[in-house]
Amino acid sequence: MNKKVDYIIVGLGLSGIAFAEQLIENNKSFVVFENSSQVSSVVAGGVYNPVILKRFTPVWNGHEQLQKALPFYKQLEEKLNLTLEYSFITKKVFTSVGDENNWFIASDKPMLSHYMNPKVQKEKIKGVIGDFGFGELKGTGRIDTPLLVTAYKEYIKSLGNLIEEAFDYEKLTFEDNTVQYNNITGKRVVFSEGFGLKKNPFFNYLPLNGTKGETITIHAPELQIDFLLKGSVFVMPLGNDNYKVGATFNWTDKTSIPTEEGRKELEEKLQKIISVPYTVIEQSAGIRPTVKDRRPLVGVHPKYTQLAVLNGLGTRGVMVAPTVAKNLFNYLEKGEKLDSEIDIKRFG
Repeated sequence: MNKKVDYIIVGLGLSGIAFAEQLIENNKSFVVFENSSQVSSVVAGGVYNPVILKRFTPVWNGHEQLQKALPFYKQLEEKLNLTLEYSFITKKVFTSVGDENNWFIASDKPMLSHYMNPKVQKEKIKGVIGDFGFGELKGTGRIDTPLLVTAYKEYIKSLGNLIEEAFDYEKLTFEDNTVQYNNITGKRVVFSEGFGLKKNPFFNYLPLNGTKGETITIHAPELQIDFLLKGSVFVMPLGNDNYKVGATFNWTDKTSIPTEEGRKELEEKLQKIISVPYTVIEQSAGIRPTVKDRRPLVGVHPKYTQLAVLNGLGTRGVMVAPTVAKNLFNYLEKGEKLDSEIDIKRFG
């Protein structure tokens, strides 16, 4: 029997979830193909923070993105009956007097003043190495992305909208204004495959680099911090004396397999910012869908207008996903303009 839907979504990471939510909100019918081949949303730290702590500069549209993202996750918490959002402050470890000075200058800038406390914290923190003090950021936190992805998949399954298999591009045929895939007729296909986009014959011309990231989870009973500590790695509290430590950036290895080198790099950096004993209890790896200009890949295929892409969210997926998903939906359904900075036409 032929099934008719408005949309076929391929991939159910953060971007797929955000787009599915747009469809539900607007009473559009859809199915989702998800074979769990891409794990970047699951492995991600899920941190939201609108300040780039390497340079003390604002994240692109970070303030606006957060104002959309936090209510979005709050809504998902209610819908799925889960706790997904954990807010905390972030403390940046200063490594020189210059850091302190740059922090003070940056904290006076309009958007940054919302988040950065201009007063440098000089008090020692037990178990933390910070000879030059710390800068404090408020309005940051994390989304439990592994829990969200798992729970949302079950939710889509309960609606009868989940197809748990790999999407076979060769089975896609085009009619005038629709696409046909096996026994499904859809008006549009939205590809949200993360790094899987590299294998997509319709969109693999886009410059998606993919950066491997590894994290470790440690158990450190003596650390006792309830904030995110940011040095050359982040140390993020997960509760029960467990902390996530990350992340590495590897541009050459395109596997999702944790490595000895990754663990070693993380531990070496970790030992420069904490001075208490710990045990590594887990290690994870995934490929972040990154783009050279650090902007998402959103838009419609130049030839097959039934095909759209929503990808390349990079390291700040939890912040940007709700904004770009809404922009794409409104572009496809209401003729709203796509933000030129995310539009794939820039790589035409």
